[in-house]
Amino acid sequence: MFENLCTIPLQADVFTTALHPTQPLLTVGLSSGHVQTYRLPPIDSADEHGKDVIDTTWSTRRHKGSCRCLGYTHDGANVYSAGTDALVKYFDAETGKVQSKMAIPTSTTVPDAPTLLHVLNPQSLLLATDSGALHIWDTREDGTKKPAQTHFPHSDYVSSITPLPPTEESTSGFSKQWVSTGGTTLAVTDVRRGVLVRSEDQEDELLSSTFVPGLGPKKNRANGVMAIGSGSGVLTVWDKGAWDDQQERIIVDGQRGSQGGESIDALTMIPEVLGYGKKVVCGLGDGSLRVVDLADRAVLTAPNLRHDVTEGVVSLGFDCGNRLISAGGDTIKVWEELSELQGEEQEAEDDEEEEDEEEDDSEDEAREDSRKRSAESDDSDSEDGIAEMKQRAKRRKEAQKNKLGPMGAHGIMGFDGLD
Repeated sequence: MFENLCTIPLQADVFTTALHPTQPLLTVGLSSGHVQTYRLPPIDSADEHGKDVIDTTWSTRRHKGSCRCLGYTHDGANVYSAGTDALVKYFDAETGKVQSKMAIPTSTTVPDAPTLLHVLNPQSLLLATDSGALHIWDTREDGTKKPAQTHFPHSDYVSSITPLPPTEESTSGFSKQWVSTGGTTLAVTDVRRGVLVRSEDQEDELLSSTFVPGLGPKKNRANGVMAIGSGSGVLTVWDKGAWDDQQERIIVDGQRGSQGGESIDALTMIPEVLGYGKKVVCGLGDGSLRVVDLADRAVLTAPNLRHDVTEGVVSLGFDCGNRLISAGGDTIKVWEELSELQGEEQEAEDDEEEEDEEEDDSEDEAREDSRKRSAESDDSDSEDGIAEMKQRAKRRKEAQKNKLGPMGAHGIMGFDGLD
């Protein structure tokens, strides 16, 4: 389904990433406080040797502590970042030049470190913190220093924010509600009315989330569902509007006693334009990637994807060219869709290997038969001996034919149009 196109080494561990909405630009925030932007190669731009250049557009130390959060504005012209120095910075996406700053409020002398940042619409910036606070800034007010609203949807830090699609009555076309996870609960918050609903205690840490359209109940398919990744390796499915409790559970990583499986730290939906249907990619705590078919409620076993052998996946996303971007440890990996032609070439190579093995087996059998015939000829020159050899060869052919059966050596019938 996907193959690794390239790996980008980083100077420190990555905490967060952000993808430009229309250009192949990737911005990363590091534990060292550095923020840098890479320009990925355009789609299908590789030269005849299959190589291309990844440029560093700019790089700077943006925060005194680590950079925890990044988010592009909807037009891609600017970027927000937030760090453990309790500052939010607003800067130009092309140059990295800072245009304004905002302080993250706190009620104590200890800075309240950010956990997530999301540009909900051109007027609203969401920022979640370690204390569980969710601040909402009105970005239309020039020089805004304080958030317009602050809510506490969870008793623990906010681990994910996913906007819900706008209603049919919306005139702006932008979302005004979002789903958040924190601790063991899920909550829905409205930019105008605050926290609307909280779920029951799920008795499992909820870490990641994504919205999947067109998978609602049978009588309301267009409703959509939320997919939520948990700390025990279980992907839960929630019907939009039914926020009290989960509807289904999909075990992504096998249960290991009371400890459960690897945590699902990152989650993203595969773009439907790629033609794979309603599938999501899960980034696990052990560095592996799993593809889950939400329509069939099944984990796909192939292919085996892995971002890293030791470090967990901290973020996943698809860029403007529908390439999968995974981040974790001190590396970024770019994954490209495995084309049908490449799949056919791999299949052809496998078939050639099987044919070579069969030819070797046939040659060995032929040499063995030749040795047997030579020995038998030496034992007897009589007509009875020759007749016996012919009968024995005939029986071998019949036995071989019965063993292979009508479908040949592989036991599989081939039809045109089927893999």
